[in-house]
Amino acid sequence: MNRARVLLLIAKGLLASVISIGMLLPAYSQTSWFSGATPHEDAWLALKILGDAESQGLNPQDYRVAELLTAFEAVQRGTAHVGTQEQLDDALTNALLRYLSDLNDGRLSPQELKHRFKAPADQPFDAYGYLASARNAGNLAQALAVAQPDVPMYEAVRQAMNRYRAMGDHPAWQLSFPPMPARSLKPGELWDGVPLLAARLQAVGDLDLTYTAGLQYDVPMVEAVKRFQERHGLEPDGVVGVATLAQINVTPAQRVKQMALTLERLRWTPLLHGPRMIVVNIPEFILRAYELKGRQVELDLEMRVVVGRALDTRTPIFLEDMRFIEFSPYWNVPISIARKETLPRMRRDPDYFYREGFEFVTRDGAVVGVLSGEGIDAVQRGEWRIRQRPGPRNALGDIKFIFPNDQNIYLHHTPSPQLFTRARRDFSHGCIRVEAPVELAQFVLRNQPEWTTERIREAMGGGISRTLRLQEVIPVLITYSTVVVKNGGKVYFFPDIYKQDALLEQALQSRRPPSP
Repeated sequence: MNRARVLLLIAKGLLASVISIGMLLPAYSQTSWFSGATPHEDAWLALKILGDAESQGLNPQDYRVAELLTAFEAVQRGTAHVGTQEQLDDALTNALLRYLSDLNDGRLSPQELKHRFKAPADQPFDAYGYLASARNAGNLAQALAVAQPDVPMYEAVRQAMNRYRAMGDHPAWQLSFPPMPARSLKPGELWDGVPLLAARLQAVGDLDLTYTAGLQYDVPMVEAVKRFQERHGLEPDGVVGVATLAQINVTPAQRVKQMALTLERLRWTPLLHGPRMIVVNIPEFILRAYELKGRQVELDLEMRVVVGRALDTRTPIFLEDMRFIEFSPYWNVPISIARKETLPRMRRDPDYFYREGFEFVTRDGAVVGVLSGEGIDAVQRGEWRIRQRPGPRNALGDIKFIFPNDQNIYLHHTPSPQLFTRARRDFSHGCIRVEAPVELAQFVLRNQPEWTTERIREAMGGGISRTLRLQEVIPVLITYSTVVVKNGGKVYFFPDIYKQDALLEQALQSRRPPSP
């Protein structure tokens, strides 16, 4: 088979591949990618952008760049078969349209990962119109340069990803650490691996490049490790143990993949669509409250949170509107917790019922404040329920922030604040415990000035349950990002505690079109 025939088959295969995966958009006919018998300069620009898709965390193979480049080069040399230009016009256009769509809307829907985002539908990104307008105006280069989504933190993560890409096969990761003298390396100890440890810490920016390492794990090295630990969701104790060494062994290429997954999530994570918004990032264990001031989104509040246990009671990922605050709340014990934990505890220790302030509530709403076998059995059968009265031992603390949802997830205070000091904070049954409830209430009630700080504290400590309807609902987004850029551009990596990155990577691999 001659070369021209092969090139024609490649061009036809490119177009057929686009059609087969359902990505063919309306025929683009405003401007050809050719000037007479040769490719237009816009064609080479488009091929360059597609070839550099990795800089946006995308995969060039999804756009058949290598095959397209081969075919366009053949046209440039004059060795292509008659009719190849028409096929390549459509193939390059559809590849670029798919790239623009992937870049702005993401490669898959969050619903595929069971994320329940119900944000108001914005005007969808019109890849076809965007491309047509840019080519007709003769400014394709500028349009493609700014085509990425205008999402907070997107550009910062992208730049960090490309810094790690530039590390490539850094020599610091081509060697392995020698065995440590003990289970961990403590300040002042000697280890043959200290120079390699220093090289890796310098590569990622946690240790000054002018530092020359010996074999002693000295003060500058300890401080660098603490910075590294803080950026990787670890206890910043300066001790190089199993967990710290595991994170130090993660290669730059692996970090690039992690950041590419983060960019994908940012493409379809709902943005601020009201004057204010509350965002909880599960792997980071952090809540942030944002306010729209003019055209700028400003961070108003930040605090630590405790989320659901990774093992069995994970906090779901979704978006709902906060509509109520409950002061001095009752805790209605979920039946699953009652059967698994509360009732067995009461059978072993009857005083637990009275000590913790529990009471039974019958099917007709009557309250029973006396522990009995009849009550325990009724709750076990699901006929009665058990609740905890407001007070200092109440599991919800003294305030509850309610955004109605079918999984009964809410924000609340806690009588166990010591857990907020931990680096990893997945300890709850699924609901989210907040570190600074008064400050959060001030943010939520900002447009209701009659609710002063003093009045908020009084209602929280009053011991009488009261539900307040908000005059303005506030969106609450429970999201999941294992990479965050903050504190002056530092990049932070957090463990994939719910294995959501792994699920996203698997889903992306499943949707990739097969090679021809």
